[in-house]
Amino acid sequence: VLQGYAAEMDNPLMAHLIPPELQNKKDILFGNMEEIYHFHNRIFLRELENYIEYPELVGRCFLDQMEDFQIYEKYCQNKPRSESLWRQFSDSVFFQECQRKLDHKLSLDSYLLKPVQRITKYQLLLKEMLKYSKNCEGAEDLQEALTSILGILKAVNDSMHQIAITGYDGNLNELGKLLMQGSFNVWVDHKKGHSKVKDLARFKPMQRHLFLHEKAVLFCKKREENGEGYEKAPSYSYKHSLNMAAVGITENVKGDAKKFEIWYNAREEVYIIQAPTPEVKATWVNEIRKVLT
Repeated sequence: VLQGYAAEMDNPLMAHLIPPELQNKKDILFGNMEEIYHFHNRIFLRELENYIEYPELVGRCFLDQMEDFQIYEKYCQNKPRSESLWRQFSDSVFFQECQRKLDHKLSLDSYLLKPVQRITKYQLLLKEMLKYSKNCEGAEDLQEALTSILGILKAVNDSMHQIAITGYDGNLNELGKLLMQGSFNVWVDHKKGHSKVKDLARFKPMQRHLFLHEKAVLFCKKREENGEGYEKAPSYSYKHSLNMAAVGITENVKGDAKKFEIWYNAREEVYIIQAPTPEVKATWVNEIRKVLT
């Protein structure tokens, strides 16, 4: 892909085949694939080869390089932009010519998906290795490597949702790390509001997608988009946020094991939040508790 497509975009002999709108868009189309390739070629593959005789110790490779695996997050975040560019120009003569020269059965988009598939495959491979390494040396490292890779996958998944937030004025990066995201039923109780408003609020919940950052929790409304692939990915229109410095939490709400409360400014506003399952509720309550303490 890097030699047969990316490099060809800079080849003067091919320039006449490239649509003007596609020129200078190499970084968008390929993201940081080159960085991923060099990491594997120069670093990770060599590390793995050191363990050919001791496969059970391979967890160590992952742990030593865990920092570098975050390059996948960058690749996945760019993927929607890459896909939309590909869709506009997929039938261009330039791509057809590159594919013909490479004698590839599949078009470029199948290969651009590879890094996304690769990062999800690692956890399966590690799980499989763990299954056969229960009591041997290195099992702990394998387990830790699996946990770390799952952490990276969660970060990739969360950030894919986060880049779909629309209508937020500030800079999301200033809110600190994104810790959790998910969909909930939400009821709002405003102490200041008219009592009528309070009664109404009791009955019909709002569907909200919450994004918990270190410094704020964002409430968004999910909108399903029409289209295919990543185009169909939902977008989240920003509604409001609560600064974590002024937030309190009530972990149990009478009569429902899936509900908890987030309150604001000494209970001036109370948000009753219903998770899809008691397990999801427990994870969120723990994470919020960590932020608050």
